Amino acid sequence: MNFKKLPIFNIDWVIFLSVIPLLLIGLMTMSSFNGQNYFLERQTIWLAIGLIVFFVFSLVDWRFLRRSEIIISLYGFGLFLLSLLFFVAQIKGSKSWLSFGSIGFEPSSLMEIILIILLAKYFSRRHIEIANIKHIILTGLYAFVPFVLVLLQPNFGSALIFFLIWLGMIIVSGVSRKHLIILGAILIAAFSVFWLFIAAPYQKDRIVSFIHPLADIRGAGYNAFQSQIAVGSGQLIGKGVGYGTQSRLSFLPEYQTDFIFAAFAEEWGFFGVLLVFILFGIIIWRILHISKFGNTNFETLFGVGVAILLGGYFIIHVGMNIGLLPVTGLPLPFMSYGGTHLLTEFALLGMVMGMRRYSLAYHRGDIHNEFLGPQ
Repeated sequence: MNFKKLPIFNIDWVIFLSVIPLLLIGLMTMSSFNGQNYFLERQTIWLAIGLIVFFVFSLVDWRFLRRSEIIISLYGFGLFLLSLLFFVAQIKGSKSWLSFGSIGFEPSSLMEIILIILLAKYFSRRHIEIANIKHIILTGLYAFVPFVLVLLQPNFGSALIFFLIWLGMIIVSGVSRKHLIILGAILIAAFSVFWLFIAAPYQKDRIVSFIHPLADIRGAGYNAFQSQIAVGSGQLIGKGVGYGTQSRLSFLPEYQTDFIFAAFAEEWGFFGVLLVFILFGIIIWRILHISKFGNTNFETLFGVGVAILLGGYFIIHVGMNIGLLPVTGLPLPFMSYGGTHLLTEFALLGMVMGMRRYSLAYHRGDIHNEFLGPQ
């Protein structure tokens, strides 16, 4: 019997076993000890669905995504969904959700997957010519359209993720230093336009409160200030699960989503935070390791894009929770409450596992040896 062809051996169990503790930590942090476990119950359902998505996607042969007509269709569909958001009602000051009954869907999460696929396809065929600035401009336009649509919702955090995906993938593809300098100048000009003509008042308040966090503690700087208190009060070993005063006594808002890292750090302390950093580091390292052995440049670049996405979410979420970055409302992968982003994360990991099935031949031998030992 050829064990290498069994679906179970296509799964990178190091990644899977690193994700499970993060999921459990998230559930424990958002759980309530007063009998009201709305977030916990719904997140458990999304977790079960996400695991199904992960294993199903790991069985799919994703080579059909290399076809240009498929990518163009997906990109157009993603833009169509983002355009529909202009006709929906605002939720918490943003038009980020399409509602289907009691279920909400965030199209920007789907568009993140599509953008990674599109850029992986583009750079896989033109990576040798990446020094030509026209490829930077063209791919920039592909990312710019969803960036603007999301920014106008307004949803600055998700728009920033589109930018990071594009920037990270062009850097990996070999953009020249001269073009990076030009790009930096363009970004400064773009930020000036954003600040003067596009940014909503609350977004300006968040940036100002980030620069001067103590200027308006009871207003725009309240969330960031309470988050830093929560993180600092955890000290080395934390206050214990369920004993985080900032979150459990409602001083820290949105602790199940935007500030789950701060709530976790308060209850688990430095050693718990260190564990989370290690687990995320392992996940990103293994994704990059798998992508290194991709069957073509498309699979390699797709894996890099997934690593950039997860790493971007992690860095921004942690940064805004400890006061190093402005509050943007981005979730922490696998830990924050929310079905759309959780399904997106499992879908991406499942796609990476599916691409692992047809990785380079010598890597398939490594997979066999990893679990069964050398023959």
